[in-house]
Amino acid sequence: MAITTNINYPHGALPVPLQDGYGLSPVSPLKRTTLSSGRARQRRLYTSTPTMATVSWTLTDSQAQAFEAWFRDALTDGSAWFNMNLRTPGGESSKVCRFTDIYDGPNIIGGNYWQYTAELELYERPLLPTPWGQFPEFITGMDIIDLALNREWPKV
Repeated sequence: MAITTNINYPHGALPVPLQDGYGLSPVSPLKRTTLSSGRARQRRLYTSTPTMATVSWTLTDSQAQAFEAWFRDALTDGSAWFNMNLRTPGGESSKVCRFTDIYDGPNIIGGNYWQYTAELELYERPLLPTPWGQFPEFITGMDIIDLALNREWPKV
């Protein structure tokens, strides 16, 4: 079940997060129970879990002011979900996310810039839709299939 939000990250006023330190960490959907024999049982407990993203920004004075005001006013001090373009292995696309807590910073760097870091919760793991996981050869061969289709099939 996906959620929607009308709040968007202000891409025109603020830069995208930096690549340095950026990373994704999915929340486990598994339940694991250790047995007295030393073995364990595990099962999928959830079909939809969030992914945590570590992000950081380097902002100018005016961008830093805009970021903090947007966080306070548009996101109700970070409690609201918002849309933001983020890069994942599937490419860059809009993700529904929210801050897990208030950002760290501002920390001055280079004498003229402010650095902010934060953890974002992505509402869904950025995965291909089911049942693509049953066909990994098609996923890894997408480029070849795309080239063949575009080269061999005439435009209609």
